[in-house]
Amino acid sequence: MNTLSLKADREMLEKIDQHFREWKKENPNPYISAFYQGDDVTISVYTSGKVVFQGKNAHVYGAAFLNKKIHDEAGSDEVGTGDYFGPVCVCACILRAEDQAFLERFAIDDSKQLSDEEIRRTAPELMKVLPYSLLILKPAQYNQVYPRNNMVAIKAKMHNQAYVNLKHKGYAIPKAAYVDQFVAEDTYYRYLAAEKEVYHDLIFETKAESAHPAVACASMIARYAFLREMDALSEKVGFPLHKGAGDQVDLDGLRFAETYGLQRLPEVAKMHFRNTQKIRELLEEAREQDIEER
Repeated sequence: MNTLSLKADREMLEKIDQHFREWKKENPNPYISAFYQGDDVTISVYTSGKVVFQGKNAHVYGAAFLNKKIHDEAGSDEVGTGDYFGPVCVCACILRAEDQAFLERFAIDDSKQLSDEEIRRTAPELMKVLPYSLLILKPAQYNQVYPRNNMVAIKAKMHNQAYVNLKHKGYAIPKAAYVDQFVAEDTYYRYLAAEKEVYHDLIFETKAESAHPAVACASMIARYAFLREMDALSEKVGFPLHKGAGDQVDLDGLRFAETYGLQRLPEVAKMHFRNTQKIRELLEEAREQDIEER
């Protein structure tokens, strides 16, 4: 269940009540001062002033009440690094103060907190208006560079290139340019020592996607690109490839190997993941079972 929490002042509480009054219900919880229930969201207003949106479209309903002031800022984030199938996608995005009214129309948040449907609906709209640079490292390319670069090095180089691309596109990158921190700052720049061009004026911050709308927008665009790539891969192989790196992914890998051969797995998967060994074991078990049945 998706959840969005925020702290509300009296003015916001009045706005929430006006907006959702038709959904108002009784709630026995003594700590809840107001409760609203729709088809796909519940809204709990606590006596402390905390407001919690819960449900499939929690972020959609709560977006208008986040009241995040938009300043000139840039942000970057990556998607796909924990997924066996599909690419690594990195996006850097620029927000300007004048984008405030435009962004208030959408649920802007870390892409991990939004449903795939919300991402597919919102990200294309962001891409029409906001300056951004998107890099997509597909599995075949990823497997070529990984032996010389670990995952952190790959992410560092992609984040850097995204900012360099924005600069080359002629955009003025704001002084407030954030990276959703995945490594210490000095290590980040050490990985870039051999790069032809390095963008240095970055602020490294953990959970930056929650604090800075530019990072959240970058996260959403990167997630959208990842979903599109996964759609294309699934269509190409003829069956759905699941996200993540769990048991279902192992079964998808087994199905792929049985259909196309283990040697073609690098076309769709990041081969250094543990899933590869598990798929090999499952494939061997399946072959042994087939021999026994004969």
